[in-house]
Amino acid sequence: MPLMDPLPIIRAYRPADRAAVADVCVSTADEGGDSRALYPDEELMPTLFAAPYCHLEPELAFVLDDGGGRAVGYVVGTGDTAGFVARFRDEWIPRVAHRYPAPTTPPRTPGEVMVELLHAPERMILPELAGYPAHLHIDLLPDFQRRGHGRALMNTFLTALHDRGVPAVHLGMVTANRPARAFYDRLGFHEIPVGDPGPLTYLGRSTAVEEPVHARRPLTEPAPGGSGRP
Repeated sequence: MPLMDPLPIIRAYRPADRAAVADVCVSTADEGGDSRALYPDEELMPTLFAAPYCHLEPELAFVLDDGGGRAVGYVVGTGDTAGFVARFRDEWIPRVAHRYPAPTTPPRTPGEVMVELLHAPERMILPELAGYPAHLHIDLLPDFQRRGHGRALMNTFLTALHDRGVPAVHLGMVTANRPARAFYDRLGFHEIPVGDPGPLTYLGRSTAVEEPVHARRPLTEPAPGGSGRP
C-alpha cells in the first residue's frame, strides 16, 4: 500500500518553530498575501506581530504542524492586552531596538510606518475594547487554508483563554481584507465600533467555544476537516 501523507496537527509552539512562524507571518502580512515586496526586511513584520507573543506568552502560542514538524500556521496572542503592552514596552522593545531604533523623523516608507508602530505599543489599548481583554493574531500558509485548520486553531486558542477565565477576545484586521473578514464572521466575531480606527476593523467575541466538552480534541490529534480561513 502507498504511504499516506502525514496529517497536520495542532500543537504548542516550540522555540524551534521561530523561523517557520516568521515565514508564515511574512507570507501572509500583506492583506493575506506575501509581504516581501512591501516590507523587504523579512524580520520586521514578525518582530511586531508574531515573535513578541511567542517570547512573552508562549503558553498561548499554537502552531499548525504539517505532520512533518514544520509550522505552516499559527495563532498567538495574550489574555491581558494591558499587561502585554507593559511587557512589550519594558521587555520586548529593548530586545529589538538595536535593529529597529525609535524613529526621529516622520515615516516615509511602509517599513518605517511599522517601526513607528513597534515603538508605540500603547496603540493596542482602546477604551472601546476594554470588555475584550484578550487579543490575537492568526495566519496560515495558503496551501493550508480553507481546510478547517483556521477554525481548529482558533478554537484551540479560545479554549485556552476560556480555561484561564478570560471572557472575551478582540482582533484588529485590515478592513480591505474581505476574505479574512468572512472567516471571522463565520467564527462568530462581531464588529466593535471604535473612534478613528484608520485602515483597521476591530472584531470581538466571547471565548466560549460552542461545542460539548467531549468533542474537544487534544492538541496532538489531527485538526478537523471542513472549510475555514485563514
